[in-house]
Amino acid sequence: MTTAIIVIAVALVAAAAVYFFLVRGGAAGGRGLRGRFGPEYDRVVARHNGDTKAAEHELGERVRRHGDLEKRPLTEAARAEYTARWARTQEQFVESPQQAVAEADALLADLARNRGFPAGESFEERADALSVHHARHVEGYRRVHSACDGGTGTEEMREAFVEARGLFDALLADGPAPRGHDNQQLTKGRGTS
Repeated sequence: MTTAIIVIAVALVAAAAVYFFLVRGGAAGGRGLRGRFGPEYDRVVARHNGDTKAAEHELGERVRRHGDLEKRPLTEAARAEYTARWARTQEQFVESPQQAVAEADALLADLARNRGFPAGESFEERADALSVHHARHVEGYRRVHSACDGGTGTEEMREAFVEARGLFDALLADGPAPRGHDNQQLTKGRGTS
């Protein structure tokens, strides 16, 4: 009986420690979340009108929901196809910036989904999940997505497109899939574009 109580007590202390360090940022408090999220931290604080406690709660919830998401690897063939799609989209920008930005938005959503990030969720849910793992690059994704709605000048679209490349590279960067791993999701639901 005493052993069971000790095991339960140790488990509770361990759970509290994990919560404290993952959600609250450890001994550094908000500095831990600020370090983890970088510019995303500042964006969320601004959205909460400077209320750092509310912003830190939101970011802590993101870590809780998406922190242990396991990224799926890409095959070399899938990596090459995504790279070719990005190059075609980049070339398209000269003739049709609005269409290229829309394609970049769709390409990033496809790549994120193929890597294991939430699929079928709202844009904000996808961006929140990406921010936990790629906080320094998620703003480019937000800017490209926002530019899809129109009302953005060519220079702003170009800047968003260039910034979004950081997330594209980060999502593509992880190692290849083991032999025999198949990424059929890459071609499901879309044409041969």
